[in-house]
Amino acid sequence: MFVRRVGLAAVAVVVTVVAGGCGARIASHPLVTSKPHRANVVEAPVEPFGTTLTATLQNNVPGSPSPGAPANLEVPSTWYGYPTIVPVIDRVQGWDEVRLAQRPNGSVTWIPSADAVTGLTPYRIVVNLQTMRLTVFEDGRQILDFPAGIGTPDDPTVTGHFFMTMQVPAPNAGYGPFVLVTSAHSDSITDWANSGDAIIAIHGPITSYDDSRIGTTGAAISHGCIRLHDADLAQLSTIPAGTPVDIVAS
Repeated sequence: MFVRRVGLAAVAVVVTVVAGGCGARIASHPLVTSKPHRANVVEAPVEPFGTTLTATLQNNVPGSPSPGAPANLEVPSTWYGYPTIVPVIDRVQGWDEVRLAQRPNGSVTWIPSADAVTGLTPYRIVVNLQTMRLTVFEDGRQILDFPAGIGTPDDPTVTGHFFMTMQVPAPNAGYGPFVLVTSAHSDSITDWANSGDAIIAIHGPITSYDDSRIGTTGAAISHGCIRLHDADLAQLSTIPAGTPVDIVAS
């Protein structure tokens, strides 16, 4: 899929679909850093068990490789017109370590706590590539479990710790009721159909044949995206941006 900013609407995106594709057009963010050395002093978590602290940016925020270090990047306040809402994965006094939506996969940075509004998400999504299933947890308890379409051996679904960046309207019925865009990027496809990037999304099965292949056991049918039956995808409508998405190999 391709995501482009809409010039007249600050919070709108247009999703243009190529059948079977799952890349997304993304503006270049050259100042993204990979994961730095973690701090030695960590505050005790304040969020309840099974929940994840999130940070919503009100403005562009400077990011640093470690707490208190000079900024080496700027985290944008919006991502394709949608508010930047990221999971907080570590905290020290006055600083939050957050995941980033931009390449490379696994990118994180430290931002001043005062520069973001914190919230909580009770959800966590886990995609198991071996079992080809997507599982949803709420407050640490499993609440949903679905068969999933995953990437083929030629275009495998990447593994790692990611998050849901936004929910966008489905471009057509094949993609189900909506599309959940994650922070994961394909490793095998860097420029899907001249779009500039290839973002992993969670969406519908595309065709009735693909839907039948997913069946009850899942199938390796995509270019890296996660495909669900429409009825299963519809149950994810309340998953908020910032929710962790862990894609595991087994």
